Amino acid sequence: MRIAIIQDGPVYLNAKATLEKTISFIKTASNEGADLIVFGENWFSGYPVWLDVCSDINLWDHEPVKEVWQQTFEEGLSVGSSIMLQLQEAIKEAGTYMVMGANEPIKSGKGNGTIYNTIFTFDTAGQVINHHRKLMPTYTEKLVHGLGDGAGLNVMETPHGRIGSLICWEHWMPLTRQAMHDEGEDLHIALWPFAKELHQLASRHYAHEGRCFVIAVGQVMHESELPSQLKLSDQIKIPESGLIMSGGCAVYGPDGSIVKPPAYGSREVIYVDLDLKLGIKERMNLSVSGHYQRDDVFNLTVNKDRRE
Repeated sequence: MRIAIIQDGPVYLNAKATLEKTISFIKTASNEGADLIVFGENWFSGYPVWLDVCSDINLWDHEPVKEVWQQTFEEGLSVGSSIMLQLQEAIKEAGTYMVMGANEPIKSGKGNGTIYNTIFTFDTAGQVINHHRKLMPTYTEKLVHGLGDGAGLNVMETPHGRIGSLICWEHWMPLTRQAMHDEGEDLHIALWPFAKELHQLASRHYAHEGRCFVIAVGQVMHESELPSQLKLSDQIKIPESGLIMSGGCAVYGPDGSIVKPPAYGSREVIYVDLDLKLGIKERMNLSVSGHYQRDDVFNLTVNKDRRE
């Protein structure tokens, strides 16, 4: 299986421009023979890293922050929207699978007015075959995103193997990991804002524990891409490169080995060719859902109902 890992960033808070950039990446990766294309956390239309680096983001009723939240809501990616339909058509034309993070705004019906931190998984016909919302927004993310649910804790079956994904700190939620291990992943996509050292640790540990390949997807963002309404905090020291997020895409094997070390500081499409069935032999000595499980001692139930 040939996988294209997009180490770049969207056009922040601009869904139309992000769509154009995304379609360009899809065409490029498809021309290079990619079977699967993966994008990072909140690709549409930008991870809210301003929560971590800008001042006054937690002030009550602070107009600049409300304006940025509104832009995040308006420039996200919703099921059935015009942007989504155009994206699905591009995937269908390319004939690839795709995993993509998004800010998912709910604009009508129950739950409206909420933004979810979401992963959309598409098949080669452009259909959404898994729709996962991050279970728990991390720290200040709670100012932007709502609580997700278990409905998306699934894998997609492909001719290459079984593929699943989680978002950021979900990789430090033990029961969430176990729920995904129970799905029998051959390949796991770990979406991060950018993949720093501890994120690499979590990704590599997941590969060893789940006996599956893991792709850590990190993004690149320059300080000039921060929302114009907000100011960089005096407490934050930006490197000379000006990069707030510097990538870190990497690939780990089912035995915990480093297949492709982290790449930092570059905007690029990273290609990797994997035989997903190679992970099966590693389950001989560790299978946390099989012979290395004590289900007579432990019992895990997962509520997969959609909250809205």
